[in-house]
Amino acid sequence: MAMHARTQTTYIKQPVVNPQPAANPAIKPNRKILTKGERVLIALFVSIIAMFSLMILQTQASIYSSSQDIRSIEQQIDETKKQNSDLSIQVSELSEYDRIWDKAKALGLKLNEKNVKVVTGQ
Repeated sequence: MAMHARTQTTYIKQPVVNPQPAANPAIKPNRKILTKGERVLIALFVSIIAMFSLMILQTQASIYSSSQDIRSIEQQIDETKKQNSDLSIQVSELSEYDRIWDKAKALGLKLNEKNVKVVTGQ
């Protein structure tokens, strides 16, 4: 009888061991992107920039307001100069000798050389 030899391989099961999280140097510690001090510095920097921006805007608004006031005053000066010029022309027209003489005659005044006093100019 011929026996057929069978080769049997037997596998031995090894126990499954859960790996323990030992100090693995490949894992980096969990670090936040910005530290508390860095956040404070960034907030301070942004606050300073905002403050300077507001100061610049306030200064520009003040300059604009002053420019408006200057233009308004210059217009008033021009109008006053024009009025002064018109009044000077009226004074010269009303001060003409012939006009004054006609007004004096109309009021009944006569030219009497005995009543005329000469006053030296100052």
